[in-house]
Amino acid sequence: MKIVYIAHPISGNILENLKKIIIIIRELNLKRRDIIPFAHYFVDCYALHDSIPFERKRGIKNDKEFFRRKIFDELWLYGDRISDGMWDEIKLATSLNIPIYAKSKETKKALITKILKLKK
Repeated sequence: MKIVYIAHPISGNILENLKKIIIIIRELNLKRRDIIPFAHYFVDCYALHDSIPFERKRGIKNDKEFFRRKIFDELWLYGDRISDGMWDEIKLATSLNIPIYAKSKETKKALITKILKLKK
């Protein structure tokens, strides 16, 4: 089984975005027996306050440590955009040779656009 990190925008309507993540994880758990969906930041979103700089930094630190330890095998991108936090995760995954897959049409388009800009 593969462990797959589920990246999704959080900012904006935080509670709505967290609900979307629940749906994604539930669907993957029920339909994809070959993967374990992983979204550790989900708990941090409830335990830490994004509006308090120290707590936000702690959540980001937690996130980066999971990447550095290569807890997961792939990074999957979901949502209606790629947020700044997701771009940071993409860069970190790239530096660690962790495969990245855009799973929504919006993240596919944003990822292709960003890659094309970087190649110029």
